[in-house]
Amino acid sequence: MAEENVIYIGNKNVMSYVLAVVTQFNNGCEEVVLKARGRAISRAVDTAEVIRNKFMPGVQVKDIRIGTEELQGEQGEKISVSSIEIVLRMEK
Repeated sequence: MAEENVIYIGNKNVMSYVLAVVTQFNNGCEEVVLKARGRAISRAVDTAEVIRNKFMPGVQVKDIRIGTEELQGEQGEKISVSSIEIVLRMEK
């Protein structure tokens, strides 16, 4: 999977990420990966659903991977943060 096919979900609004995914598919990508951690997970799910249901009905969810990452907090403590990767694929 090429790094340019990965969209990192952060604090922007959902439509910004929808536009990024649609642009990737229109540029010829067959797969796009949405990656998010923590509170941004719900935004990643919303992005995938808006794309599938409103903008590009030919896009399917190929795979969903979930996990936990250990990060270092501000005071040096270890913090567990949930993560998700949603793989979207354009059906031919």
